[in-house]
Amino acid sequence: MTSPEPQNQRRRDTAALVVAAGLAVIAGVMLWDSARLADLGGYSGVGPASVPRVVAFGLLGLSLWTVIAALKGDFPERPAQNVPPVLWIIAGLAAQLLLLHVTGFSIATGVLFAFTARAFGKTNLAMTLPIGIVFAFAVWAVFSQLLMLHLPAGPLEHLLFPGA
Repeated sequence: MTSPEPQNQRRRDTAALVVAAGLAVIAGVMLWDSARLADLGGYSGVGPASVPRVVAFGLLGLSLWTVIAALKGDFPERPAQNVPPVLWIIAGLAAQLLLLHVTGFSIATGVLFAFTARAFGKTNLAMTLPIGIVFAFAVWAVFSQLLMLHLPAGPLEHLLFPGA
């Protein structure tokens, strides 16, 4: 007697179906928004709504492809998610949003940098926080002083550039 071999039954991939739905929603929003743009294509037929429509149809194609692959079970098995690093990054983004108009771009983005570095394994926040603030201040200086684009200025920016 032969023993029946366990068959690898492929199940639908719910996470991939959620990703496909997200792609379809983004494509739908892009198509809806491009329909509201004035189509000033002129003689060539290419106007401001053309590229968003092409991208939206590309996203719809990717969504359909993802649905087919999810239903066939073609996606490889994913490893378990490591939650603490994700929470560090989310906390860094939340801190940046809360601190941006209080402490300015450099300090708020330095906190985001330090929290993201912590998520990637750098546990010494006393080292990564100043490094992040220095990098963020350099970015702020380029955008604000050289390119004349507005980024929120805080005490650090006002200290080094009093007119900011």
